[in-house]
Amino acid sequence: MTGFLNMAVAARDAGVSRFVFASSSSVYGDHPDLPKQEDAIGRPLSPYAVTKYVNELYAHVFSKCYGMEMIGLRYFNVFGPRQDPEGPYAAVIPRWVKALLANEVVNIFGDGETSRDFCYVKNAVEANLRAAMSDQESAVGRVYNIAVNHQTTLTELFTLIRDLLVPYAPSVATATPSYGPFRDGDVRHSLADISRARDRLNYSGGYSIELGLREAIPWYAHEYADQ
Repeated sequence: MTGFLNMAVAARDAGVSRFVFASSSSVYGDHPDLPKQEDAIGRPLSPYAVTKYVNELYAHVFSKCYGMEMIGLRYFNVFGPRQDPEGPYAAVIPRWVKALLANEVVNIFGDGETSRDFCYVKNAVEANLRAAMSDQESAVGRVYNIAVNHQTTLTELFTLIRDLLVPYAPSVATATPSYGPFRDGDVRHSLADISRARDRLNYSGGYSIELGLREAIPWYAHEYADQ
């Protein structure tokens, strides 16, 4: 929260007219409805989600008080090359790729039917550019879901990654995941309604998870092959 506030104050003091910021699908919290629509959120389920929601509130206040054009992008499970597979906030895709290449067991929390709307990084880049450059007055002062409007279960994700890795590591062809207890604070299902971003930002979200993985897997395979 402090980092966001510092950036917003600096932008205001520098006379920046438009401020595009990263929010997160985590703000939907325990709201059960699918697909997720921007105007219906629940209670946050993690400290991270709280910070992202507070940032959105700050953005609203800066817009009202200082006339800044604020646009928030709620990213859904962004993935792509150069992601760190380590650490407490490591994304699941590079972590699983590294584990498979090292002949380690991939651990899935729960029964594997938990689903996410995975968003390739090029979709996120497109959204940022369109938010920054939009000349539609109705585009500003809002938050937008940035994803592809498609659910992928964790078991389906594992299968996609494994099959795309076979050309680089044939031994992974027979790999199977291990299933364990559900993790506290995890959202069961996530799916984005991206109609607002399409209508007001002209966002396409053209990279499906399959297309994104086909682009990302070669980089992951090269990066983690000898680790």
